Amino acid sequence: MNDSTEATLASGSAMPTVGLGLWKIESDQVESVVVEAIRLGYRHLDSACDYGNETGVGRGIGRAIDAGLCTRDDLWVTSKLWNTYHRREHVPLACERTLRDLGLDELDLYLIHFPIALAFIDFEKRYPPGWFHDPIRPDEGMRSAKVPLAETWQAMEDLVRRGLVRHIGICNMNCSLIRDLLSYASIRPEVLQIERHPYLVQEKLLRYCHTEGIMVTGFSPLGAQSYYTLGMADPQESLLLHPLVEQIARAHRKTTAQVLLRWGVQGGTCVVPKSSQPARLVENIAIFDFELSMDEMSSLDQLDRGRRFNDPGVFAEKAFHTFVPIYE
Repeated sequence: MNDSTEATLASGSAMPTVGLGLWKIESDQVESVVVEAIRLGYRHLDSACDYGNETGVGRGIGRAIDAGLCTRDDLWVTSKLWNTYHRREHVPLACERTLRDLGLDELDLYLIHFPIALAFIDFEKRYPPGWFHDPIRPDEGMRSAKVPLAETWQAMEDLVRRGLVRHIGICNMNCSLIRDLLSYASIRPEVLQIERHPYLVQEKLLRYCHTEGIMVTGFSPLGAQSYYTLGMADPQESLLLHPLVEQIARAHRKTTAQVLLRWGVQGGTCVVPKSSQPARLVENIAIFDFELSMDEMSSLDQLDRGRRFNDPGVFAEKAFHTFVPIYE
């Protein structure tokens, strides 16, 4: 049974396999959610500049430490570099702002959020900057910037050398882009975060990352839920209500969410489910006392339909009037 609550990175560091995803948790709720999650045993927090709630996350971390629920060293805190800060001179400014908001001296992991470079927006003008170059003139959409990934990555490496972050990684990248990055990286990416659930298995990408010693973290591990209110998924696409997932859940006396998260961890990845409900927080972390059979794992793999809910090549054109495919 894969009952380890930690995944070992290429450097030897241990990252908790189940984290709390902080996307779409409201700013006025996130502080109390973070405190409650830490009280319940979460030690991995997955944040980002673009989520717009890092100040509240920081207050939650501070409260939990002050209350003796954990120490700073107990926590694994991840954040992400936004698209408008890809130039070498902007990367440290973005990281320092995130550290200030989180109330931390160092991040455990800093990821490039998307392989999409957008024109810089001054911190004093708008933060987080979002996707629109100018929300007052949304018809102008997004404004791209010609920044090579190599420039951004070298600046990420500098953050490690300066002691601002312990580990660096990437999000939403395909095999070809990762292969190119590895050809020049002095400090290799240790983590790739991607959308991953049984409707989007990404077997080849997962296999490639394992070959290269890159740990994969799956966001949206429960599938469609977070995308209903955004108009990016239909409730009929719910994996939580899929007959096969329900059948496996009954067999193990577990919930369908626990089956999906167990599938992710047992498949060799980390998962960062989001919830603000205490009962769900308890449920999402209680996945280490059962094991899916090989047949159950295979049957869940076979649900794969290449269904990507979070695709800039789709949502950016609809919401931000700019076509920016990155996976094709």
